[in-house]
Amino acid sequence: MRRTPARLAAAEPEPAHTIEFDGRPIPALPGQTIAAALWAEGIVAWRRTRSTGRPRGAFCGIGACFDCLATVNGRPNQRTCLLPAEPGDIVTTQEGHGHADLAV
Repeated sequence: MRRTPARLAAAEPEPAHTIEFDGRPIPALPGQTIAAALWAEGIVAWRRTRSTGRPRGAFCGIGACFDCLATVNGRPNQRTCLLPAEPGDIVTTQEGHGHADLAV
């Protein structure tokens, strides 16, 4: 079938799957970024700055500013505005530079 704007406007997303954010289940649609899934649930901050501990979340939405960093599946410093939410992903709030377990 040919893709047309009318067909796309009537498209229905596939069923949601679940990711986990700080121990809380979050629904996510296929193809949705982690940041978009968190925003859809009313979560607007998932990182704290290194120097002052101020909350941060998505700012630019295109991967340029790094405000949306989080730890995803144990990997720190993941840009959630670019990373698709995969079923079973475990996302945790990132504190500072994301390497608290290292002697930096």
